Amino acid sequence: MRWLAALAWGVALWGAQPALVERGFDHFYNLEFDEAIANFELAIEGQPAVPDLYNHMAQSILYREMLKAGALESELVSGGNAFLRREKMNPTAEDQKRFDAAIAKAMLLAQEELQSKPDDTAALYAMGISYGLRANYNFLVRKAWLDSLRDATQGRKLHNRITDLEPSYVDARLVQGVHDYIVGSLPWHYKLMGFLVGFRGDRDEGVRTLEQVAARGNRTRDDAAVLLAVVYRRERKFGPAIALLERLIPKYPRNYLLRLELAQMHSDNGDGVAALKAIAEVEKLKKAATPGFARLPVEKILYYRATVEFWYRDYPAAIANFQKVIARAEELDLNTGVTAWMRLGQAHDLRGERELALRCYRSAVEYAPSSGAAKECQGYLRRPFKRTDE
Repeated sequence: MRWLAALAWGVALWGAQPALVERGFDHFYNLEFDEAIANFELAIEGQPAVPDLYNHMAQSILYREMLKAGALESELVSGGNAFLRREKMNPTAEDQKRFDAAIAKAMLLAQEELQSKPDDTAALYAMGISYGLRANYNFLVRKAWLDSLRDATQGRKLHNRITDLEPSYVDARLVQGVHDYIVGSLPWHYKLMGFLVGFRGDRDEGVRTLEQVAARGNRTRDDAAVLLAVVYRRERKFGPAIALLERLIPKYPRNYLLRLELAQMHSDNGDGVAALKAIAEVEKLKKAATPGFARLPVEKILYYRATVEFWYRDYPAAIANFQKVIARAEELDLNTGVTAWMRLGQAHDLRGERELALRCYRSAVEYAPSSGAAKECQGYLRRPFKRTDE
């Protein structure tokens, strides 16, 4: 689940309207964002002065767009600082307006509460979440990286204040852990920014904090588990990531991305058989019209299968499946489409089929010219792809 996005800030307090909010989050965690938004809208109608509800709304709008863009998959953050090169998302003007209005309202309501009660932890929490969500939006949609980091740092400060006031407030440590890990992963020149004074970042400390929240958190326990699985993959700790996903899948059975992530983790862990078995289970659920899986394109399943086949050197099978994916590339998210073109080219290169590989690389560049994969393909146009694990 792209980097600041995949490491998105945890959800806010469940707050008022518990039945509506609970249903909203059940939809949210199962990737049913339209339904989640509808529930949060009803909750807001019932109690329009609760800032958390507007945060829930904003987060659902953001994640709906992230799902459409393929930005919820940890493959995008598995190494280096790829999160700094994420392609911009393009939500509708209406969705941008709704997101901005929801964040502004949440901040206004929280600030009104803080004016009379400066140490109100619920208001501090809501305000910190608003800054975190806006940080994600600034990065993913507006590509305003410095504004994003500034907002993220402000959210961290607010949640630091909470744990100063209430050291046992474990949920507030989620933002601290995410911020520590992100800042600790940045190139050194970003750490010189004035608004990062006092926050050097510590990747290991960030991981430890996320582990603490995943084990002991209340409202943010599952958020921490999802984020920790992403971090574990980036840190090549696949066994712990698999354990977390196996904990989450039964709880959110309609979330097909969790099962696809499990396949990727098995693949990265050196178990191609388990990876293909996990993908076969997703295909079985799709064919059975299992709730939640009807929305999953068949080509997305083929993409994951072909990716495993590629890394385990079954190039003929990978080529056949990638060709099925690119035949419907215009109906898929940009990340899936451009990566399928790139992997197809790489598979042809590894089989010595240079002309076919060049056609695929050019198609990748044409399909998503500003993406990281397209830039990588520019290099393969000059020299054939070679595996580094040969």
